[in-house]
Amino acid sequence: MLALLGLFTVAALLILIVSRAASPLVALIVVPIAAALVGGFGLSTAKFIVTGIQQIAPVAAMFVFAILYFGIITDAGTLEPVINAILRAVGAHPARVVAGSALLALLVHLDGSGAVTFLVAVPAMLPLYDRLGIDRRVLACVVSMAAGVNFLPWTGPMIRASASLHIPVAQLFRPLVPVQIVGLVFVFTVAWVLGSRQVPGTPRARQGPPASVSAAPVHVPRPWVLWLNGALTVGIMAVMIAGTIDPAVVFMIGTAVVLTINFPDPARQRERLDAHAKAALTMAAILLAAGAFTGIMKESGMLAAMAKAAVGLVPPPLAKHIPVTLAVVSMPLSLLFDPDSFYLGVLPVVADVAGRFGVPAIQVGQAALLGQMTTGFPVSPLTPATFLVVGLTGIELGEHQRFTAPFLFAATLVMTVAAVIVGVFPL
Repeated sequence: MLALLGLFTVAALLILIVSRAASPLVALIVVPIAAALVGGFGLSTAKFIVTGIQQIAPVAAMFVFAILYFGIITDAGTLEPVINAILRAVGAHPARVVAGSALLALLVHLDGSGAVTFLVAVPAMLPLYDRLGIDRRVLACVVSMAAGVNFLPWTGPMIRASASLHIPVAQLFRPLVPVQIVGLVFVFTVAWVLGSRQVPGTPRARQGPPASVSAAPVHVPRPWVLWLNGALTVGIMAVMIAGTIDPAVVFMIGTAVVLTINFPDPARQRERLDAHAKAALTMAAILLAAGAFTGIMKESGMLAAMAKAAVGLVPPPLAKHIPVTLAVVSMPLSLLFDPDSFYLGVLPVVADVAGRFGVPAIQVGQAALLGQMTTGFPVSPLTPATFLVVGLTGIELGEHQRFTAPFLFAATLVMTVAAVIVGVFPL
């Protein structure tokens, strides 16, 4: 009974979110509560929710302050010198231009936002592409690859995987560092090859004007402040990877510091916080709702019952291959599941099934991160960022998907092989 109820709960959640019949926030709250009441748990449902929220609170806090931190240093113009240096360095050599586009997208994506990455990288590089006659699909492809492979500890998929499996972000991320390095080498190799195939001055199709976007900083401080922002960001990333201090604490302190040194005036500080409050509050609300969902599913026993029922469907000799199999299909799954429905609804079930065969949940989470809404998000119709990149470059969605999706899938396969070689999970 519990397994069937859990199955209907997950299915209802996926249908509502994928069909856009309800927002993720509403679906994550209403669906599990209704299921718990139908299952006869009554007032105990409230206790399940509180337990789930308590487990998710540190992750939600980290994400809120990470959004504020990176928003503030971007407002302060910290990335402007980097952008200008890249534009000066690439010159008029197509291979350098394309590789420089990938580098710019990689650096901008340090804030974990695909939308921001495209808003900064595409308008900055597009005039150069048009002047040299480089295919705009190449620009859309390389910035998508750079953003997709750059799954950092504070990015959405990593946070959701951590939240749904209750595994610290640092434990998920650290073993994937060499895998990500291999992925980035692949990205820049592809970028150089694509650029080398371009012939300067050759007219290219679909050279319409991009959307009008301003990437100008809100405030440009003194040079020493920019250097301090950069040093502080590198320090935060190092602490995050080392796992010596809780990420929420690191970003709380970092936000207070960069807000003070870049915008000393309290009125300006309030203005900058207001500017990024919507994004921070939206993600925090979804994460807390996810805590309610996972709390109900776990504490009610539905998750365990589903996993137990699914065990009989998995041949024991194949169980050890669950991580590799999930890694291979993770990128295509981005076309079917949005990040909330997959990481918060599907992944816990897969992890529980794998766990009953002795496969650690962390391996399942790491396998999903090699493609599901990482390399997959820039071509998924379920993410606004996809429509943003095609709108800015002036190409059709289908054209972008046909050109870019094979390279993104190849990046996932390359990283999967790397993960097996370095021992992240077995073959």
